Amino acid sequence: MASTTTTTSGSLLLHRRCRSPAIQRRRLAVSCTAVAPPPAAAISSERVFNFAAGPANLPLKVLLKAQEELVDYRGSGMSIMEMSHRGKEFDGVIKKAESDLRSLLGISDDYSVLFLQGGATTQFSAVPLNLCSSPDDAADYIVTGSWSDKAYKEALKYCKAKQIWTGKPGKYTSIPPLDQIQQTEGAKFLHICANETIHGVEFKHYPVPAAQDTVLVADMSSNFCSKPVDVSKFGLIYAGAQKNVGPSGVTIVIVRRDLIDGGAQAITPVMLDLTVQAEAKSLYNTPPCLAIYICGLVFEDLIEQGGLGEVERKNAHKAGVLYEAIDGSGGYYVCPVEKGVRSAMNVPFTLARAELEKKFIEEAAGEGMVQLKGHRSVGGVRASIYNAMPLAGVQKLVAFMSDFQARHP
Repeated sequence: MASTTTTTSGSLLLHRRCRSPAIQRRRLAVSCTAVAPPPAAAISSERVFNFAAGPANLPLKVLLKAQEELVDYRGSGMSIMEMSHRGKEFDGVIKKAESDLRSLLGISDDYSVLFLQGGATTQFSAVPLNLCSSPDDAADYIVTGSWSDKAYKEALKYCKAKQIWTGKPGKYTSIPPLDQIQQTEGAKFLHICANETIHGVEFKHYPVPAAQDTVLVADMSSNFCSKPVDVSKFGLIYAGAQKNVGPSGVTIVIVRRDLIDGGAQAITPVMLDLTVQAEAKSLYNTPPCLAIYICGLVFEDLIEQGGLGEVERKNAHKAGVLYEAIDGSGGYYVCPVEKGVRSAMNVPFTLARAELEKKFIEEAAGEGMVQLKGHRSVGGVRASIYNAMPLAGVQKLVAFMSDFQARHP
């Protein structure tokens, strides 16, 4: 086989001629040629605005960089998908990703940063198994939506989990004053879901554990790296990457080191034992290499944007544009969430004429705005406007909403 590979900045040009001996004997030849991808501007014009809740859109810049490096990662002669997770190339990838994430969130050496598998849902089990040394230990849960409810119900298997507040009676549209929630004396941790992807409820301020020995735990899957967070206020943070920082397949866990000193319950599966994972530096088994690599590219992009303070400013502006359109529609569009706790990431709304919602979603898709259907458990419309959603996407949606209202009064 003869092949040549040429790499140009910003694109990958491959030219390969493949000749099988058997084919050559028949005087036939097979030629395989891949050409450089089209310019970024051309690709951008063909892409839709993806309002999916996850897996969600990624920055085009990141996708193009991954495309450029896909076949030959930085001169290694192989793809990131092929190389050993214990080789020097991937060692550099995961260490750089961790370093950049620590820089973005100001994570001190008191915390381990882990790149794990199983989604945030796996952490519903791992958290009580690791933070409660006995099934008799107490743990508090503030339930503000479907995901914190699932976390609470899973924890019941492994500890004395207590639901100290639930928003279910109000259809998960609010968060109460945090100083009015009675916490359990001696609880090992207080668990929240920082942003409820389905119901669009987001903590703007975080609760403070009542006891010194109680730590705050947060599922930050859908607002992770969307704004600055004081990590030192938390004992453990976990997040599925597929909303804001990468593709599905990797879950990021930030945990205070003194909480994982080998005290996990005896029944804890080895893959859920955070002490084992921390000691192995996320390499106890083969990690999701490609997903971690993409996360690293996203972290680099967030740093280049100016950090999470700047990212938060952009996200607040996008959310403001959309909520203003909803509230200014005269009741044609309605967001049920209380204004003080509306998510900057996931914006659910309904149409006053519910029979028009299907038409709204279909027509929007025809205009290049996809995945606007609300979660199957609540219906309606939901626009997820994570970090990578450009302002132009929100502006186009708002213009469409105005036009749709005019055509269907």
